[in-house]
Amino acid sequence: MLPAAARLRRSEDFRAVMRRGAKAGRRRLVVHALTTDPPDAAEAARAGFVVSKAVGNSVVRHRVTRRLRHLVSARIGTLPPGSTLVIRALPPAADASSAELGSDLDASLRRLGLSRQTRPSDHGSAV
Repeated sequence: MLPAAARLRRSEDFRAVMRRGAKAGRRRLVVHALTTDPPDAAEAARAGFVVSKAVGNSVVRHRVTRRLRHLVSARIGTLPPGSTLVIRALPPAADASSAELGSDLDASLRRLGLSRQTRPSDHGSAV
């Protein structure tokens, strides 16, 4: 679960990120990102989710939201301080597994330059 400080709640925040931020789209989702310039180390990264009725009924939308929230909570600590994300699910997200959503999220974050490249320790080699 995302900590309260890491959640977007106000519609003005969502609107600002979607209008002024950069975006990267994949088959199942679109990630909008807005970073503060210069980055404020005291400000934590935050994220919000948009899952419309086009994705499916209430049960499907909530399942997609839970999966995305879990995926983002695992990655929120690696994002630059002061960055704000809005993850918008597309209709194919309804039938996607968590692994597929995770790979789309990772690819979008890499494209936006928000994801760290794999660290040497990830491959078992020393620096």
